[in-house]
Amino acid sequence: MKVLSLQSKLVKTSLISSIVAGCVALLLFAVISVYQTMQVQDEIMDEISDMLLIADLTTSSGQQIDELSDQFDIQYRLSNQQQVLTQSKDFQLDQQYYSLIDAAHGDYGLIWQKGQLWRSYAGEDENSHMQVLILQPLEERFQDLLHSFMGYALVLILVWLMQWIMLHFLIKRQFSVIHQLSKQISAKNVDDLTPVQAGEVELKELQPMLGQLNRLLQRLDQSLQAEQRFTADASHELRSPLSAIQMRLQLLQRKYPERAADFTQMQQDVSRGIQILENLLLLARLDPEHAENLPKTYFSMQESVEEVIQALHLFAKEKHIQLHWQAAADLQGQILANQQLIFTCVRNLVDNAIRYTSEHGQVYITLQQQQQQQCLALIVENEGQGMDTESLARLGERFYRALGSKTQGSGLGLSICSKIIELHQGKIQFEQSQYGGLKVSILLRSLVA
Repeated sequence: MKVLSLQSKLVKTSLISSIVAGCVALLLFAVISVYQTMQVQDEIMDEISDMLLIADLTTSSGQQIDELSDQFDIQYRLSNQQQVLTQSKDFQLDQQYYSLIDAAHGDYGLIWQKGQLWRSYAGEDENSHMQVLILQPLEERFQDLLHSFMGYALVLILVWLMQWIMLHFLIKRQFSVIHQLSKQISAKNVDDLTPVQAGEVELKELQPMLGQLNRLLQRLDQSLQAEQRFTADASHELRSPLSAIQMRLQLLQRKYPERAADFTQMQQDVSRGIQILENLLLLARLDPEHAENLPKTYFSMQESVEEVIQALHLFAKEKHIQLHWQAAADLQGQILANQQLIFTCVRNLVDNAIRYTSEHGQVYITLQQQQQQQCLALIVENEGQGMDTESLARLGERFYRALGSKTQGSGLGLSICSKIIELHQGKIQFEQSQYGGLKVSILLRSLVA
């Protein structure tokens, strides 16, 4: 999709409109100037003709005619019948000239001779029967006009340049209101959904859009408040039965001390379930932009993975699946993260790998240290029949499950993992495994203590 700048488009539209208007004005100027020049020059030719027919050429009138003809490059010839009485010194009339418009007595015409277009005028005195023919090249008429036209065109170009500069800065100044609104909108978050204010200057065209945006923010605020109430209610309702189960396990442990080890393991599972519930509810409320609010502690990533393997050992054993666990020998220190959320993420990944592996299959879990990037890499792979590119691209979407899968699930496991890693500024990647199944790689950056 092509992105256009409204500011640039307004400048361009205004300038194009001005250029079109200027060109039309320049064209009208040229047409009017040509008409006026033709009219003035024709009047001069008519005046010279009258002077030739009625004036005494031996006096100063003849000198005045020569001055006019030289000034305007006009050629004349005065004749009586076939006899030439007088003519300008440079009078030239080609015997093979081509007449475009015939000039009758007292009328104007156009002829073509010597490779150029000439204006002609023919006059006659009815009393003396003297005839006069006046010629002038049209190029002479429009030479000065062309210079004027070029001068006006240059001035017009300079005006367009000044207009472009003024439009650029003036429209940019007017757009400062829109930029201010944009900054206010970009500053909005879940903690601030108050209406956006238009500021000192209110643009009429922006009011409908601003009103719809404020109504949207109001509905969003109401939805978030409803979600928070639901989260609080769900947390209370789910925590109560788990706490009741834990209390009954304590009573059973006192009543049957010989099964204390089993009850202790069950209590640990219930306690972990309560903690996971708290973290999942926290996860639902947290935004990736406010990940700093996530409680974090230092802990061993290797120990968390081993706890997950221990918790899922019986599940893998039921399907006769062998878990291959390998931790690099050069692992250093601990990581700073939310231990319960990371445990939930790893558990979901291993649980997902076991579920989608056929009986008597293999699951591979590897933890590596990447010294160059100062981070840990956890890789979980399983055997399988392979996945197409479209399914790999959609992994991590909520409620998405690959078509044709016979394994039951909610489609939330991998999406929860993606959000947990996102909250820790890490990276999660899904790709085809060399063992035929899915390969999930988790990269926790800048967490090595």
